[in-house]
Amino acid sequence: MKKHIVVIAGDGIGQEVTAVGKQVLEAVAQKYGHEFTYDTALIGHAAIEATGNPLPEETITKSKASDAILFGAVGHPKYDNDPSAKVRPEQGLLGIRKALGLYANLRPIKLFDELLGASSIRPEILKGADILFFRELTGDVYFGEKGRSDDRDTAYDTMIYSRYEVERIARKAFEAAMTRRRRLCSVDKANVLESSRLWREVVQAMAPEYPDVVVEHQFIDAAAMLLIKDPRRFDVVLTGNLFGDILTDEASQIAGSMGMLASASIGDTTGLYEPIHGSAHDITGKGVANPLASILSAALMLDISFGMKAEAEEVVSAVDAALKAGYRTRDIADAYTPDDMILGTEAMGSQILTQLASVAENQVV
Repeated sequence: MKKHIVVIAGDGIGQEVTAVGKQVLEAVAQKYGHEFTYDTALIGHAAIEATGNPLPEETITKSKASDAILFGAVGHPKYDNDPSAKVRPEQGLLGIRKALGLYANLRPIKLFDELLGASSIRPEILKGADILFFRELTGDVYFGEKGRSDDRDTAYDTMIYSRYEVERIARKAFEAAMTRRRRLCSVDKANVLESSRLWREVVQAMAPEYPDVVVEHQFIDAAAMLLIKDPRRFDVVLTGNLFGDILTDEASQIAGSMGMLASASIGDTTGLYEPIHGSAHDITGKGVANPLASILSAALMLDISFGMKAEAEEVVSAVDAALKAGYRTRDIADAYTPDDMILGTEAMGSQILTQLASVAENQVV
């Protein structure tokens, strides 16, 4: 099978982890006889430095012509303490989501048993947690009208949703629930926000179309508490852009580290696959970033965009095998991990490639 992939590494450790993710894709292609071709494009701070634009038109053109995008991260410390900056790296990420119509962000939160001790949550609470988040990605306060008063003393960001925006992502969430444990939790703030009341109204109206799915509604504050108190109660979680951003970062503690969480941003055409961690400039260039989220994002690409389920499962099994063998990056190591088992970015990538080569024979190297 022939597929064309655009690698948009972006900023910071995005450059390092996507290089490893690409190596895994190349290994899969070679093993299964696929032909993957690649191109690169700029976004974020790297694009601003090169072109003055966080999302150059060339990046959009290349992305639209691709079968899928392997994405890194955007962000740079120089903007963090400068709220007045008009051009920011994050505008590139929001812009590409809008340009490609990537309205649904899928974030699987599945705990590898070997990492039970890496989380700050007790293992007996975590074990068996398996959650799939559906976060709406092109609406809400991130895309609503925003501005400042003339005297600059008042600011506003408009939380806005249309019925069709809720319907299209809710349908994907309902359909996913039908393939899992048939439970869907819709998260909103309908006791306060009118946009959330529309959200809940739409989900309730759609529920009879899926009579086998048990639907519950939770306010965002209650959902945030329950996610830590009892993560196993959740199966598919459906929520808006802002709430989803917060909840999925909170859920990184279930997996032990943000460096373990992959995501897929999809619409009706090209999909974008990225780790949920940021650019992490504090460790950029040190060779210690965890590449597993990028590798697992590549697995999502194989599954969702390419329909290569067997290949995707082998990548996940290779990650599991490496963890079972005791290999860790710094962020998921504990006090009992031997120093020689704590690997850097490239070394962990090499371990996954080794395991991938042998995973079909159920061997752990």
